[in-house]
Amino acid sequence: MQPSIAVADDLATQYLLRIGDTALILAQRLGEWTGHAPVLEEDIALANMALDLVGQARAVLSHAGAMEGAGHDEDQLAFLREERDYRNATLVELPRGDFAFTVLRNAMAATFFRLLWARLQASSDAELAAIAAKAVKEARYHQQHAADWVVRLGDGTAESRRRMLAALDTAWPYAAELFADDGVDEAAAASGLGPRWSELRADWDSQMAEVLAEADLPVPAGSKFLSSGKRGVHSEHMGYILAEMQHLQRAYPGGVW
Repeated sequence: MQPSIAVADDLATQYLLRIGDTALILAQRLGEWTGHAPVLEEDIALANMALDLVGQARAVLSHAGAMEGAGHDEDQLAFLREERDYRNATLVELPRGDFAFTVLRNAMAATFFRLLWARLQASSDAELAAIAAKAVKEARYHQQHAADWVVRLGDGTAESRRRMLAALDTAWPYAAELFADDGVDEAAAASGLGPRWSELRADWDSQMAEVLAEADLPVPAGSKFLSSGKRGVHSEHMGYILAEMQHLQRAYPGGVW
C-alpha cells in the first residue's frame, strides 16, 4: 500500500492547494454524472467541465509542488494526501445530489472561480498568472452554462422549482466558507500572490443575485454556519470521495499505463 505524503504548511503553498483542491474535488463530483445526466448533451457537457477542472487542478497542484520544493508532483498531491491535508471548500465535496443541486453548485463555484481567476491574472507569480489567463475562459463558460440551467429550472415547472429551492437550502450555507479570510489569505494578499477571497464576495453576491432574480428564486438569508474544508476539517462525505479517488494509486504504487 502506497504511504501518504506530508505536505509543507507554508502559507503560499496552502493558498495554491485551496484553489487546486477545490477544482479537483468538484471535478470528481461532476464526473459522477457521466452516463447519468438527464439528456445526452448534458452528459457530455458535465464531463467536459469536469475535464476543464481537472486541467486547472493539475496546473495549480503542479505549481504548488514546485513551490513546496519537496519533489511532489501533481499526481502525488492529488492522490497521496490524508484527508486533513486537502484544502478544498466544503461546498464541492457535498454529494452529487440531483441535477438541480448540481447546476446550482456549479453556478456558485463557477462564479467564484471566474472572479478568482480574473484577479489571479495579475498575480506576482508569473506561473499562476498564466494558469489563470487560460482558466478564466473556462470558468466563464461554466458559469454561463450553469446559470442558464438555474434559470430554466427555477422558472420552469412546479417540480423543477421545488428542486431548485431545495438545492438552495442545501448549498447556500456553504458559500460563506469561500469568503472567510485567515492568515493564508492575508499572506497571499501581502505578497501579491493572490487576493483575499473575501474581496470577491461583493461581486459574487451581485452576480448570483442576478441569476436568482432571473430564475424567480429568492436569495437565501445569511447564516452563522461556517464550514471548514479550507482548513482541512471536512464533512463526512470527503472520506468516501478519497477512498474511490485514491484506490489505484494506493493499491498499485507507481503504476503506469
